Amino acid sequence: MAIGAVLGAVALGATVAVAQAPAFFRIGTGGTAGTYYPVGGLIANLISGNSGGVPGLVATAVASNGSVANINAINSGSAEAGFTQSDVAYWAYTGTGLFEGKGKVEALRAIATLYPETIHLVARKDSGIKSVRDLKGKRVSMDEPGSGTLVDARIVLAAYGLSEQDVKAEYLKPGPAGDRLRDGALDAYFFVGGYPTGAISELATSHGISLVPIEGPEADKMLSQYSFFAKDTVPAGAYKDVPETKTISVNAQLVTSAKQPDEMIYNIVKALWAEPNRAKLDAGHAKGKMIRLETATAGIGIPLHPGAEKFYREKGVLK
Repeated sequence: MAIGAVLGAVALGATVAVAQAPAFFRIGTGGTAGTYYPVGGLIANLISGNSGGVPGLVATAVASNGSVANINAINSGSAEAGFTQSDVAYWAYTGTGLFEGKGKVEALRAIATLYPETIHLVARKDSGIKSVRDLKGKRVSMDEPGSGTLVDARIVLAAYGLSEQDVKAEYLKPGPAGDRLRDGALDAYFFVGGYPTGAISELATSHGISLVPIEGPEADKMLSQYSFFAKDTVPAGAYKDVPETKTISVNAQLVTSAKQPDEMIYNIVKALWAEPNRAKLDAGHAKGKMIRLETATAGIGIPLHPGAEKFYREKGVLK
């Protein structure tokens, strides 16, 4: 009863302060083995009232199937915010790509760009796969249906003159894909996420891996064709015995709905970027150092939430 009353008050546009009771802010993240979940937990802690964030706010990180699932949850009202790849957010807002024929998610709004999400093409160390073209005829996991990674994997293959029909495609989540790679039942798999990610680190340490570069004129063409891609480099040593690897990335973003009250989102953004939280972001996760106010509005392909926009204008991040 109390929870229903609180959520009802929030839905009617009451601020956290006016509600005089906990306001629950569910943040959809990703699988527990990926990067979204721990970073989401870090952010939830920073903005929650009991940690010095927004008074009365109880933010929680919720494990999910990732970008598409989070956007759908925001759209349906079963989550207040969520993590997504910048490409997936753009497709949802415009009704293209993964959301072709499904209608536009016109209420989708950005809170912040967080950090680059690197496209990993992970291969068995003994696979002989040195370039994307070497995937021809190989057993390759493209990630599960409905994932942003699957769409990105198709774009990467196409840039190098390949399609799913040219590889022995499987459609597995990163965890099971890593298991099959370890067992010798898979040659390579695509993963989009911040480095280093725990599951790949474990695989590199226990069995050894190679990262396949995504570079050259093919990568340059992708960057010119798709504005949500950027050049990226996995530094030497990010994974055990893996040298520096050139690749591409998309942005991880925190998004919400236009239906969320302006004052609430303003207060959440203000809490996230509060000076005392800088040290907590730096220490909380390997990607935390890349979550910076000066890049919070970079590469956003959808409108900012008005509450977030107000804060960024006040801070001079937006002119």
